[in-house]
Amino acid sequence: MMATLYILYSSRLKKYYIGSCENLELRLSKHKEQLYKNSFSSITDDWNLYYSVNDLEYKQARKIEMHIKKMKSKVYIENLNKYLPTYK
Repeated sequence: MMATLYILYSSRLKKYYIGSCENLELRLSKHKEQLYKNSFSSITDDWNLYYSVNDLEYKQARKIEMHIKKMKSKVYIENLNKYLPTYK
């Protein structure tokens, strides 16, 4: 099964959330319904899809996720959206 790297944005928090999954639609609904009670994404329900790359191998999606998280940079994330197209 193919995976998706995704970045969510909360305008209320002015923060990004980076993740990867095998079913993006299901995962987004879980974030918005705050089903992950003790997670960072549960602190708000206004998450919107900011950026995504689809059709990745799961290991590849996780590696990219970890790389982006390691950068710890809002500018890096915003440049992804600015300079790289969202892959569907």
